Amino acid sequence: MRLRTKAELKYSFAEPTQIIGLLHAAKSPDQLLLSEVLEVSPDTPVSVDEGLSGDRRFRACLSGEVSVAYQAEVENNARQLLPVAGRQHVWGELPVEVLPYLLPSRFCPSDQFQRFSQREFGAAGDGVARVMAILDWINRHVDYVHGVSTAESTAAHTFTVRAGVCRDFTHLGITLCRALSIPARAVSAYAFELDPPDFHAVMEVYLENDWWLIDTTRLAPVEGLVRIAHGRDAADIAFLTTDKPCQLINQTVQVERL
Repeated sequence: MRLRTKAELKYSFAEPTQIIGLLHAAKSPDQLLLSEVLEVSPDTPVSVDEGLSGDRRFRACLSGEVSVAYQAEVENNARQLLPVAGRQHVWGELPVEVLPYLLPSRFCPSDQFQRFSQREFGAAGDGVARVMAILDWINRHVDYVHGVSTAESTAAHTFTVRAGVCRDFTHLGITLCRALSIPARAVSAYAFELDPPDFHAVMEVYLENDWWLIDTTRLAPVEGLVRIAHGRDAADIAFLTTDKPCQLINQTVQVERL
């Protein structure tokens, strides 16, 4: 699927503020970047860094009222969907770079859910069957509702209130997978057919020697996701991180099929 993504963010910075932005489409084997442009107005020096995983961050020092616009065209026809069956690896088989995604993190206290996860999903079958059982449980028991969570809400909070938005669904899915020793990580993405359009949080699980994208909310097709970045949880994939407070004036996100 060939997609065009557009994002425009307008912020007010009361004083010179250092920022790290995550808007660029990632370079990854399942996603071919065809073209892109990043514009900052008023014109400001910007550096773009590419990580080993293909995630790209831009850095700048911004002040006053600033508009940041990003547009890209990507082709993701190499994207593979989660297979109907797949083996879960024992720890000794996992690549060393995958190991951090077994561990609890700031928003995903998986160590608190081991007993629950084993009881609810441990007998579901192979790795894919366990992941699907987790997704089914979340979609049966958690409602998609705005305003019941904050930027500080953890998966434990979502498990208690049984409601949240994409970030909360993703954190809960990651937490329950890790509690079963299935590596899982958070992914920020642009999402085709997401309504209303916005940045979207999804997750990846490591099974059968590969990472597989999954939309825990089931609101957007996986083949229509444009990967931006991945990390342990939302703290690693925020689209804007600043060293001083700032005010969001306006934000628009669009994804169209070409």
